[in-house]
Parts: sequence; structure tokens; C-alpha cells
Amino acid sequence: MAGELLFGEETYKIIGACIQVHKNLGSGFSEEVYAQALAKEFTTLNIQFEQHKKLPIYYNEEALDQYFVADYVCFDHILLQIKCVNRLKENLTKQVVNYLKTTHKEVGLIINFGEESLKWKRVINTISV
Repeated sequence: MAGELLFGEETYKIIGACIQVHKNLGSGFSEEVYAQALAKEFTTLNIQFEQHKKLPIYYNEEALDQYFVADYVCFDHILLQIKCVNRLKENLTKQVVNYLKTTHKEVGLIINFGEESLKWKRVINTISV
């Protein structure tokens, strides 16, 4: 249907879990701390996830020997990258777009725990949609 987000319900749940982690920990910790807390929150909320998931990279529809390691893949189709930086930069968005294209995933979320309030960005792979 027009106006509905691709995997909207799932991304809403993931962002909600990230908000809860940021609310409990605040900013200032390393990505590893947030990753561990997020795994616990995902488990509590029954959000299906794989952490440090190796994803094949495709070139001309052929898998390369190299692979990309995603921070998380949630619900089998949402790529989640977490950061702890002062501000999200545009090159990170471009990087996630490339990850989506080369791994054939459709939706990516970039979550930044490094700011006073949680920041996130939703990225869509328009080539596979």
C-alpha cells in the first residue's frame, strides 16, 4: 500500500529497543557496551537478531570471497549498524547504502548512541525494492 514503510513495524520495534538502551545508559560508552545491552534488549522484546553476521558481497550477481560483517541483522532482512559518534556523517549513509546493495538487503538502520539523544537514520536499497 502507498504510504506504508517497508518493514515499518519491525524497524519501529528495533528503534524502540535502541531508545530503551540509550535511555538506560545515556551517551558516552563504547559501541561494544551498547551492542551488548542491545542484544539483551532484543532478547527481552523477542526481536529476532543475529549479531556480527557475515554477509556475502556480490559483484555482477556473483558472490565474492570477501564478506561484510553487520553489527546486526534483525528479522532476517534489516541491516543494523550502531555508532557512537558526535554526529552522523553523510559518508556513513553512503556506506550503508553500498552494504545494502552488495548484500541484497532492502532496509538498513544506522543508530547513533553517541549523542545526548538517540539519533537514527533509515536507509532503503531502492535497487532491490
